[in-house]
Amino acid sequence: MEALLAAVGEGDRAAFSALYARTSAKLYGTILRILPEGGQADDALQDVYARIWHIAGSYDAARGRPITWLAAIARNRAIDVLRKGRGGARMVTLDPDALAAIPDEQVDPAVHAALVQCLDTLDPLHRECILLAYLHGASREELAVRYDRPTGTIKSWLSRGLLALRGCLSDD
Repeated sequence: MEALLAAVGEGDRAAFSALYARTSAKLYGTILRILPEGGQADDALQDVYARIWHIAGSYDAARGRPITWLAAIARNRAIDVLRKGRGGARMVTLDPDALAAIPDEQVDPAVHAALVQCLDTLDPLHRECILLAYLHGASREELAVRYDRPTGTIKSWLSRGLLALRGCLSDD
C-alpha cells in the first residue's frame, strides 16, 4: 500500500482508484462509527479521499502503517464534521463491547486480544475516557463536562492511559 500512496502522491489516478478500492470499506466503517447517519458519512468519505489525493506525498512509512495513517485522516474528518454539526457538547454513551465490535480485517486477533486485556488493566475512568475519545470522537471538553473535571485533568487521564496501554502492549 506504501507504493500506492507514493504513486497517488505523484498524481497517478489509477493508483488512486486502486487505493480507494482497497481502503474505502475500512475508512467508511471508521467514519460510520462517529457519524452514524449515512449521508454525513458519505460526504465525509468523499472529503477524506480528496484530502488523501492532495497529501498522499506526505505519507512517511517510518511513522506508521499506511492504513493507520489513512484511518487517522478519516477519523479526524468525521470528528470535524460531528463537532461542526452539533454546535455544542453532546453526551456520548459508551458501549462496553465497543472494542470487540470493531471490524478490522487487518488486525491480528492476538493483538486485538492483547489490547482488550491491556484496557482491562487501566483505571476504569481512564479506560472509559480513551474509548469515548478514540472510538466515539468525544472531545476533551465533552469528557470534562461528562466527568465534571477540568479539561487539563481529562488530557492527563488520556495521556496516562495511552502511555499505560503502550507500555502494556510492548511488554507482551
